[in-house]
Amino acid sequence: MPIKSNLSRILGERRLKMTELAEQAGIAKNTVLALYHERAKGVTFEVMEKICAALNCQPGDLFEYVPDNKAENNVGTNQG
Repeated sequence: MPIKSNLSRILGERRLKMTELAEQAGIAKNTVLALYHERAKGVTFEVMEKICAALNCQPGDLFEYVPDNKAENNVGTNQG
């Protein structure tokens, strides 16, 4: 998956539990769980805003782009 969630690392560094973040941010525990385990298919700006406010961080701290090897291998190849 090209977009990686850093939520598990951030919570670990801060010794914060998923349930504590969910309560502080005012979001569903299942949403935090999906992001923590990188199972989320997407996230709304509203949820990102609430997480960033609770953790005092930026969206770029939560997510990073990691290129997929398959996509890199197809760049520059002649497919026609």
